[in-house]
Amino acid sequence: MNNAVEQIIAISKAQLQALEGMTSNAHAGVEKLAELNLAASKAALGDSFGHLQAVLGAKDAPELMALQSGLTKPLTEKSVAYLHDVQAIATGAGVDFTKAVEANMAETQKALSGFVDTLVRNVPAGTESAVAAFKSAMTLGQNAVESAQTSAKKAVEVSQSGLTEVSNPAVDAAKKTVKTA
Repeated sequence: MNNAVEQIIAISKAQLQALEGMTSNAHAGVEKLAELNLAASKAALGDSFGHLQAVLGAKDAPELMALQSGLTKPLTEKSVAYLHDVQAIATGAGVDFTKAVEANMAETQKALSGFVDTLVRNVPAGTESAVAAFKSAMTLGQNAVESAQTSAKKAVEVSQSGLTEVSNPAVDAAKKTVKTA
């Protein structure tokens, strides 16, 4: 029975390490997004002050109008680039998370199967029905986890698809605006 306890401890340690890895990956994604947002806000602030100085230096109304209409193109291009960067970060984080969960679940199922096999070999005679019920419960649990994984994967795909559906028309509209400006 000591072997079973050691297996449970090993499974728990593996789960904790997997959680740590997933948390680190999530944190890295948040860091990337924060860096992107800081860079974008810094650039927008610099662009705004630069544009304001140019507007204040305009000598006449046509020059002022040219400055105002010239602002649209770079702003649109930067917005499109920002949207693509956010989408890339979100997609990358989703893919990394999905891979980590899938790998972790496969290892956990393998370890649990080994644990159950060890447990079954060491049970006293006459407890076959209890062992069968336990195995059945484990199988149902694994099926539930696989179903949850499939649902989570579909949710990520739908989320990414939705983001693409929302962003593509915005990008197309922005590109059209840039071409006409």
